[in-house]
Amino acid sequence: MSGSGGASATSAHSAPPAQDEGMTWWYRWLCRLSGVLGALSCAISGLFSCITIHPLNIAAGAWMITNAFVLLLCEAPFCCPFIEFANTVAAKVDQLRSWQKAVFYCGMAVVPIIISLTLTTLLGNAVAFATGVLYGLSALGKKGDAISYARIQQQKQQADEEKLTETLEGEL
Repeated sequence: MSGSGGASATSAHSAPPAQDEGMTWWYRWLCRLSGVLGALSCAISGLFSCITIHPLNIAAGAWMITNAFVLLLCEAPFCCPFIEFANTVAAKVDQLRSWQKAVFYCGMAVVPIIISLTLTTLLGNAVAFATGVLYGLSALGKKGDAISYARIQQQKQQADEEKLTETLEGEL
């Protein structure tokens, strides 16, 4: 039984993180820093949202505090040293593609705004949403160089000219 668990653990650690596909080291750290700052803003704004008598604001505040915990757990597991599964969760999240992280983080940030549209929820979730946007931009990839773009445009133009000449020859 322990032999099969060890085999799956080694195969999980041998797979490279999906975010190493096209992200530079500084952009990866920018995304992580944005995630930590987003967690802090969600936590502080979530606490302020919970100090009210309106139940929807309390629900939005509780969701924001949960967002803060999840962001810290995923982006900075060293901030959660007493949670045993923190490194495991962070390793699983590192295996996700950038667009999956973008959808997850932006979705988490939009839910409290839908629950209670207040200035506190908007400002508190702005940095968490920006983290998702940064991951989404990294999923789009680098911008192509001008030479390859010009080559593709030239190939399209030649294909269009060939189609045009074929149709003109077919009419004659």
